[in-house]
Amino acid sequence: MNQQDFERRNEAYWQATETLIDSLAKPERAANIDTADFPQRYRQVCQHLAIARERQYASYLIERLNQLMLRGHQHLYGARAGFLSPILHFIGSAFPALIRREWRLFWLAALLFYGPALLMGWAAYERPEMTYTLMSSAQAFQVEQMYRPDAPHIGRERGADNDFYMFGVYIWNNIRIGFQTFAGGIVFGIGSIFFLLFNGLYIGVVAGHLTEVGYGRTFWPFVAGHGAFELTAIVLSGMAGLKLGFALLAPGRRTRVEALRAAAKISVKIIYGVIGMLLIAAFIEAFWSASTLVSPTVKYSVAGVLWSVVVLYFLSVGRVHAD
Repeated sequence: MNQQDFERRNEAYWQATETLIDSLAKPERAANIDTADFPQRYRQVCQHLAIARERQYASYLIERLNQLMLRGHQHLYGARAGFLSPILHFIGSAFPALIRREWRLFWLAALLFYGPALLMGWAAYERPEMTYTLMSSAQAFQVEQMYRPDAPHIGRERGADNDFYMFGVYIWNNIRIGFQTFAGGIVFGIGSIFFLLFNGLYIGVVAGHLTEVGYGRTFWPFVAGHGAFELTAIVLSGMAGLKLGFALLAPGRRTRVEALRAAAKISVKIIYGVIGMLLIAAFIEAFWSASTLVSPTVKYSVAGVLWSVVVLYFLSVGRVHAD
């Protein structure tokens, strides 16, 4: 069954369910409504959503059914679950399912970010003069001081030795980069592409330079752990921005405003998840990565676990309920 037939067959059912939920939301009318068949309606909508996702129907249809499912879920379980229910649903199902659904944009953003990072890292390591195409001598020296083996705290500027202070600094820096990368998509995706490329190049040149001067043994254990959340979040920010840009470039049969509005609903949800990941990254960076009391072996082991958690989360979580 194609999407058009699927919509035609079930449109009346969805409209009736929406009307029922609207009525239940009004206390003065809810008491007079028979809700005996509501659980069955809710299960049917969930089944329709699963079919639409499996067959990769248009995003506007999936979004409509997802909203209908969420509203039904809130009516059925809201009294017991309270305000945490939508949050837990987003974390435990909707967010990873959304990323899997937009996998093409994810891999495009990942290529734009990790490709330049790897190339620039190799170039700065093999040809040290390449470092100064992106950094001045003063900036390179400052970075070296942050990762010198005898530094009291790794990855911090001199005088910034308070974990809670650095936690705030990392939050601000991470959110700033993520928002820039996302918001740049409104310029037909050009801004998102620029920030993905630039951040990839800058991270690559720092990594290559520090490895070349012999500070890799402090730099790599520092970034290995929180990088699982921070680097992935940057890619997701770019993905959300590209979603906006492509909506403007190729709106299809809709106007650009309509296409942008539909894309923004998806992009904003991605950014909700990105913010959570950046907060986790900032916490790990401030209270774990910078510590000189933990051996590199332990940091690499923990990093392996964290990267595995992130990968498995986006590959597997929510499949039973959403995919």
